[in-house]
Amino acid sequence: MTSALKQNSTVHNTKGDLFRSFDVADFAEPHFKDEVWRFMPLRRLRGLGDGSFAPATTPDVTITVPEGAQGVTTDVLPLDDPRVGRTGAPIDRVGAQAFTAAQAARFVSFAKDSVNAEPVLVSVKGRGEGVTSFGHLVIEVEAGADAVVDLRYTGSGTHADNVEFVIGHNAKLTVIVDASWADDAVHLSGQQAVLGRDATLRHTTAVFGGEIVRLVPRVQFTAPGGDAELLGVYFADDGQFFEQRLLVDHSVPNCRSNVLYKGALQAIPGSDKPDAHTVWVGDVLIRHDAQGTDTYEANRNLVLTEGARADAVPNLEIETGEIVGAGHAATVGRFDDEQEFYLMSRGIPPEEARRLIVRGFFSEVIGRIPVESIREELENRVSAELETLRAQQATN
Repeated sequence: MTSALKQNSTVHNTKGDLFRSFDVADFAEPHFKDEVWRFMPLRRLRGLGDGSFAPATTPDVTITVPEGAQGVTTDVLPLDDPRVGRTGAPIDRVGAQAFTAAQAARFVSFAKDSVNAEPVLVSVKGRGEGVTSFGHLVIEVEAGADAVVDLRYTGSGTHADNVEFVIGHNAKLTVIVDASWADDAVHLSGQQAVLGRDATLRHTTAVFGGEIVRLVPRVQFTAPGGDAELLGVYFADDGQFFEQRLLVDHSVPNCRSNVLYKGALQAIPGSDKPDAHTVWVGDVLIRHDAQGTDTYEANRNLVLTEGARADAVPNLEIETGEIVGAGHAATVGRFDDEQEFYLMSRGIPPEEARRLIVRGFFSEVIGRIPVESIREELENRVSAELETLRAQQATN
């Protein structure tokens, strides 16, 4: 491809107008001067950015449909199937690489007007050290359907994928994206959702494991009445880099969006790993024809120790003044010693007080997950992270 075409991969008109392509050859290699890559530790991507990755294979994917589920079908599709690519092409080189290298797409469909309160589990397991896997997943919720999906990543290795969410008119999808990777895993994922008229998306991410994890969810409304809520929790230790980079693109009237991500970071005494680092970039675009938009986004970060870094970048771009409301906020703060002192003054031991404060910090997000077992598991992970720090501090 020509260099002029590759230059189009940078931001030009709006954050919603990034160059798109399914062909990795259409993109230049990532560079730290590129806006979309400026925070990434590119040398730690194990060749995903420049094509020097370890031998590639298909991912280990298992789809478990609950007993008694209604209208749920699964399939394996060739990449040229018309059901693949409906949310648009990838916006960066790694996403295009994942599509170019993937051999097929896994497909999950919920039939029209079906209702399923129990989650369909999509399990993606890493292929292990020295192996790279590339995947593509399409989840379609047809008109009037109500579905829950638990998308869970586990194991080790290097993985890149694209995930599509196609949500029909008056349909609802609740999806929990759970990055439960081993601490040596590298995962980059582009996740794109397209919402029909009066459609609802509840998208929650949880990132606690992995060495490098980068999730890029993007939401596009195609008809009025859409409602999208993007929630996220993440907890990083030394050696971990987590990036959440999202876009909500309001291009039609009378849609609503709400974004709330919360993260915590801690350094482990005596660690020789790179410092814990999290990045959250939240973009909301309200285009000229998106009258009646109601949107708000917020990111809160809790830095528990010295030696950890959180970057928070909220962006709000508005092309029309005829909206219900729009706002954004981001904070990066230290642990609140006054709250800890208050609890200790009531007879609560220091370790327990600290645990209660951090769990309370995350509860605003975790409490909105409709699946009780997933809520409990995430709360237990928060406690386990704090216990790891306490044990490390006790031995140093």
